[in-house]
Amino acid sequence: MDNLVLIQARCGSTRFPNKVLADLSGKTDIEWVIERVKRSKKVDEVMVITSIEKNNLPLIQICVEKGIRIFVGSEEDVLDRYYQAAKLLKPKNVIRITADCPLFDWRYLDMAIEEMEEDTDYLAELTETFPDGLDIEIIRFDVLEKAWKNAELQSEREHVTQYVRKHPEVYKLQNLECPIRNIGTKRWTLDEDSDYEMISKVYEHFVSQKKEDFVTEDILRYLEEHPEIEALNSSIKRNEGLAKSLANDYIIKR
Repeated sequence: MDNLVLIQARCGSTRFPNKVLADLSGKTDIEWVIERVKRSKKVDEVMVITSIEKNNLPLIQICVEKGIRIFVGSEEDVLDRYYQAAKLLKPKNVIRITADCPLFDWRYLDMAIEEMEEDTDYLAELTETFPDGLDIEIIRFDVLEKAWKNAELQSEREHVTQYVRKHPEVYKLQNLECPIRNIGTKRWTLDEDSDYEMISKVYEHFVSQKKEDFVTEDILRYLEEHPEIEALNSSIKRNEGLAKSLANDYIIKR
């Protein structure tokens, strides 16, 4: 297997509880994320990975009904969850997608797979030129395994790829650049109530037009015509969760 997508999802979000189950024009957030990822032409398998907490049972049920492979692992050690799930299939590449990205554009996933060089260990939008919510990370399985063995900080266990990103002297990192210029400050992720309000408006518009395969350019045109919708969540800072983890970091005893 070459390319395995692991969609990170859980119901216990503190800022927006049960966001993966939030309704967006008749389907849950996680259903839309799965459907949009599965539009990729270069992915071999899609798996949702969640934690052992009981509140994730509705999420597990959705995946079972959709016929999506699901893995249940550690709540706090997300790096371990990724490694244990990937170890079952041992793909060449592990692709990390998070469930707070219901506007995910599958075309950029295919672009990332095509652009990843043979000797690259980790590919991601290092310069953050994509809107927040179109996040893609590709890590070689053997590199993920090394990170799993060596990462000691809580932030490195929670945010999965931090150990590799912090060691460019050891691993070859490759930047993924957005083909559309000057849209990296836009916020299209689902993490707060105002995010949900904005994304709901986007889905209402396109689903009402029976256009479920809308892409980045479609969203940009719609928001340009409706700046009041884009303004709903534009004041929220990017990567607040990571910043909090780094500020309160500590060594994990394993």
